[in-house]
Amino acid sequence: MGKSISSRIAKVVTGLVLIIGAVIILFPMYITIITSLKTQQESAADFFSLPSSFYLGNFISVFEKSGYWTYVWNSAKITIISVVLILVFIPMCAYAIARKMEENKYFKTIYFYLLLGIFVPFQVIMVPLVQYLTKMKLLNQTGLICMCLSLASSQGVFLLANYVKSVPRDLEEAASIDGCTTFSAYWRVVLPLIKPMVATIFVMNALWVWNDFQMPLLILNQQPGMWTLPLFQYNFKSQYTFDYNLAFASYLVAMLPVIIAYICAQKYIVAGLTQGAVKT
Repeated sequence: MGKSISSRIAKVVTGLVLIIGAVIILFPMYITIITSLKTQQESAADFFSLPSSFYLGNFISVFEKSGYWTYVWNSAKITIISVVLILVFIPMCAYAIARKMEENKYFKTIYFYLLLGIFVPFQVIMVPLVQYLTKMKLLNQTGLICMCLSLASSQGVFLLANYVKSVPRDLEEAASIDGCTTFSAYWRVVLPLIKPMVATIFVMNALWVWNDFQMPLLILNQQPGMWTLPLFQYNFKSQYTFDYNLAFASYLVAMLPVIIAYICAQKYIVAGLTQGAVKT
């Protein structure tokens, strides 16, 4: 009797915690959507109320802003190139480390060196990063892409190397008997099996690069023509006033690509997390 009561209490507490968490997550989204669909007069009258009509004027004004599509293109270009490089190089690096680190101290040293990057806050390396990129003349989009690849390597190699270890070596040995080279075995055998974790890496880094504000602010802020969308939104104000309706419309448009990317890769993410939890 006592156990049933305690289990019910536990379920109620769990339900309340989940409801509170959902409200905390969904309330900012609610504010973003309703504010982007209201006029300035409606927002001034009641900021939290629903819009009286489906007003799209804010989105039209955002799209007509000078240079808006240039900033969208800058963000898209940086995100696509960065994510492609991440998906090409990090899985190969993780595969080599996972297969060699137990027998080769060089690969183990590289693994733990990359792992240290997870524990170093970005704020610690901001100043030396800017100084280094300035000397290398990389305060541009190329330098930003290189930094995205570098900073993504620590977490990416950590996740993928442990996932690759769960793939039996027998499969690669069988492939080599059939005439496959090491690269062919990786490409045809290992890579399809680690696809769920690769999809997880893809979504995590696509979200990060597209929404990142700190690195573009440090690297691109002095070059308005190279701004990304978050930098444009940061500077999205006039001299005397700040139009919340236009700003929230811009935020909502900026969220759509990453939401679509997450929806498309969601099943692979879930598979990667669940399979990675039970494989040994």
